[in-house]
Amino acid sequence: MTTSEIELGLLVPAFLTGLLVVSTHVPMGQQVLARGIIFIDLAIAQIAGLGVIAAHSFGWEPHGWEVQVAAVTAALIGAVVLNWTERHWARMQEALIGVLFVLAASGGILLLSNNPHGGEHLKELLVGQILWVDRADLVPVAILYVIVLVFWYGLGRRLGGAGFYVLFSIIVTASVQLVGVYLVFASLIIPAVATARVKSNWQLPVAYAIGIAGYALGLVLSAMFDLPTGAVIIMTLALVGACVFTGFTAGTADQISEEG
Repeated sequence: MTTSEIELGLLVPAFLTGLLVVSTHVPMGQQVLARGIIFIDLAIAQIAGLGVIAAHSFGWEPHGWEVQVAAVTAALIGAVVLNWTERHWARMQEALIGVLFVLAASGGILLLSNNPHGGEHLKELLVGQILWVDRADLVPVAILYVIVLVFWYGLGRRLGGAGFYVLFSIIVTASVQLVGVYLVFASLIIPAVATARVKSNWQLPVAYAIGIAGYALGLVLSAMFDLPTGAVIIMTLALVGACVFTGFTAGTADQISEEG
């Protein structure tokens, strides 16, 4: 097997993983931005990660069902708490999200403090291991994402706040274990922010294009220069997003000048 074949064998599953993440994170990221709760994904992701770390501390298999149950349960508890605080203390919601994030991060550090491989586990949780995702691991995630998207596009606003938090916590839990906390945040927020000035009927297609282009470019550059994949993808998502945002901002300014 040649070097190019080995790289292709790693890049194709990684790109498929990126497509799956983008499929759900782009529309939910726009909802997060609209609600003004930008850091909810970091909080839920960190809480789900705390569930994973807690499961590991019990010696459960990394990809076993017990770990998945622990992660989803932790994320759902976080979702219930945030839904409750949104209804009772809406003005402080962003601050409370930050508090939950710090508590979950600190809890994870404490659980890993006596683990000789704690630093490595924490790094995997934050930056992910997208290059080492097995194709077989993508099948259940793809099925889960399809179900989530059916509910998302089928029910829309009828989901309400509670439905949004539940679906959000489910997809973030799955995504964190594939790509890590940082890439989950970038996939949600960067396409949404970059398309903030795009006409509403074009926002979703353009945001999807940003996500796909960012993952594709990041994977290629990572392979070419042997750089950490997750970090490179975040940078390319930001670069593509900045180009789109600048382009539409300039176009809007030109239109205003012409009308003036």
